[in-house]
Amino acid sequence: MSAIQVLVIDDSALVRKILSEYVNSDPDLQLVYAAPDPIFALQRMEKVWPDVIVLDIEMPRMNGITFLQKIMRERPTPVVICSSLTTLEADTTLLAMQAGAVDIITKPQLQIKKFLEENRLQFVRSIKSAAHANLSALQNELAKESGQKETDVSKIDKGVLDVTQKPSSIFRTTQKVVAIGTSTGGTIALEYILKSLSYDSPGIVIVQHMPEKFTASFAQRLHSISQLTVKEAEDQDKIQPGLALVAPGNQHMQVDTSGATYFVRLSNGPRVNRHRPSVDVLFRSLAKKVGKNAVGVIMTGMGDDGALGMKDLFDSGAATIAQDEKSSVVFGMPKEAIKRGGVAKILSLEKIPSEIIKYRA
Repeated sequence: MSAIQVLVIDDSALVRKILSEYVNSDPDLQLVYAAPDPIFALQRMEKVWPDVIVLDIEMPRMNGITFLQKIMRERPTPVVICSSLTTLEADTTLLAMQAGAVDIITKPQLQIKKFLEENRLQFVRSIKSAAHANLSALQNELAKESGQKETDVSKIDKGVLDVTQKPSSIFRTTQKVVAIGTSTGGTIALEYILKSLSYDSPGIVIVQHMPEKFTASFAQRLHSISQLTVKEAEDQDKIQPGLALVAPGNQHMQVDTSGATYFVRLSNGPRVNRHRPSVDVLFRSLAKKVGKNAVGVIMTGMGDDGALGMKDLFDSGAATIAQDEKSSVVFGMPKEAIKRGGVAKILSLEKIPSEIIKYRA
């Protein structure tokens, strides 16, 4: 197979130099060009079109989002966003994900050389994952999400769900808990699913592989478009119908019980399958604490995080669902869960929301 052609666009000479070295040192990758901004990149792309673009957001002459939107309109190409790990850039980067970026690579504002060196393998994996992304599935996700009827959230009383309330009679052992695990391509897929669910859906816990600071912005985005109450999880948050909790970046999330009440525990334990939060950590806690009252959903993403936890859920009597290959941007995680025998149903993205709705109280 020919090497994956990579274009790096970043206004930092240091970042361009380091990322170019990473690309050129891997036999499966080949650097096409390292450009200081999208205008230079577009000139180069007239001669050689890359297989993957690594793209910064804030740059002179043309910002990354404008460039990304142009590329996705004219010639869809896998794009990995390389963004600073700040709250402001997190909001902007999520806009890029909504415009069609495949993955996020984060970089700090200080000690950037050390950070890039320590995360070399992550960069290479992200680029290779993007090269094999199913762009037609991503385009379909974007079309589905943008085509959904907008929810008039002003007409929904989200205040009826107070996550600080003490347990009441609504918590019972038959209450269902839905756990969703996803990674590459998952941001748009989650938007589609949560936007399709009603305010009385079962309680949902979500692990989306995403850096810290990004998850708070992402949860706010999901809250703004959904009938559900969506928030970044805090330790001891109760799980209840109509509420979706998103695991914070860089923290594992587990489900625990107190009497008939389900709640989440957050921790900073070791990475599992290279991730924190890890889907396996979440799924295994549900298998142990929720069992047959759990619903596990594994969706688009590279690697095998969640596959073993999904098998534990299946063995505990829980309902288990995997996104199908055709609608997955990257079929890695669902494929591994299916191979390990932990999946009862394989569904397209479009059919997953209606399956979740079946489990509401």
